[in-house]
Amino acid sequence: MKITTPYYLIHEEHLLRNLKLIQEVRELSGAKSVLALKCFSTWGVFDLMHQYMDGTTSSSLFEARLGDEKFGKETHAYCVGYSREDITEIAKFADKIIFNSISQLDRYYNIVKGAKVGLRVNPGISHSHFDLADPARRYSRLGVVDKAAIEKELPRLSGLMFHYNCENDEVETFSRQLDAIGEAYGSILKQLEWVSLGGGLYFTKEGYPVKEFSRKLADFSKAYGVQVYLEPGESAITGSAELVTQVVDIVHNEKDIAIVDASVEAHMLDLLIYRLSAKVEEQEGKYEYMVAGRSCLAGDIFGNFRFAKKLEVGSEIRFADAAGYTMVKKNWFNGVQMPSIVIRRLDGTVELLRQFTYEDFINNLS
Repeated sequence: MKITTPYYLIHEEHLLRNLKLIQEVRELSGAKSVLALKCFSTWGVFDLMHQYMDGTTSSSLFEARLGDEKFGKETHAYCVGYSREDITEIAKFADKIIFNSISQLDRYYNIVKGAKVGLRVNPGISHSHFDLADPARRYSRLGVVDKAAIEKELPRLSGLMFHYNCENDEVETFSRQLDAIGEAYGSILKQLEWVSLGGGLYFTKEGYPVKEFSRKLADFSKAYGVQVYLEPGESAITGSAELVTQVVDIVHNEKDIAIVDASVEAHMLDLLIYRLSAKVEEQEGKYEYMVAGRSCLAGDIFGNFRFAKKLEVGSEIRFADAAGYTMVKKNWFNGVQMPSIVIRRLDGTVELLRQFTYEDFINNLS
């Protein structure tokens, strides 16, 4: 099938590798995994993911509704700040509703008390390579700090959420942190039914000690008598997709610059936010290029790469690891053509799931 670039290409075979590891962790530890929709919400592959995961978790009414309607199983709802309209709708379908503050719990408890109610805790520890993503940064608004205040709310709660990691791929660090959580909050956890350890745990990374990780989770669950939940986002979809682009021009300003028919600002925004380079499989060739997007932003640059063959107009460049925080953040900056969404199914067939048009562009505006 000939598909016009740019497009996101999701490989179900690569996705399945992550899902099987998630299933293995569940079997070894008893910990359930709910997909973090803030990272990945492309519901065209939910039929596959549904077979290996326990449900979804969200950051807004729309995400929660998407999880309920398109994924099924458990629907966990969390938001930094609910409106009354949001919480009234969420209460109709969510299994677990997690509040970010005690003031929100007070305001809306009577609306949600038919569901399992949780509270997010800020334990004052975290693992993050970026201050921007550090949930325990100074003045953080994410979660309740006051342990005594949490203890007073126990009659209204069935669980707690500790989301304090970002791309933590170190099992030793995870273990130390979990021990600290147990020591600080163990007496509280023993009075509850469940605990979510949030996302940001990179346990599907190649070579990660899954068995050791699972033992730690199982021991924690047994020690405090709670059902453990994980909220994998990147761990569920890492390495499963590419952004496929085509060179539309090559210019020279001290170095050769290849301009592709996509945009970092519009299609891989996290690279710009965190000042990261995109990934391409080919890195060892003798032809070096800066690869840039076609928006007007001067810093719309995917990175500097080496290719085996000289690039020319029409050459294809595939950016790897393009599933997480890409499709959920894509935007219409500069009116640059939105990448289509394409899936290579397990049987090898290629399906064009969604193609965006000018009508999509104008309907996004007013």
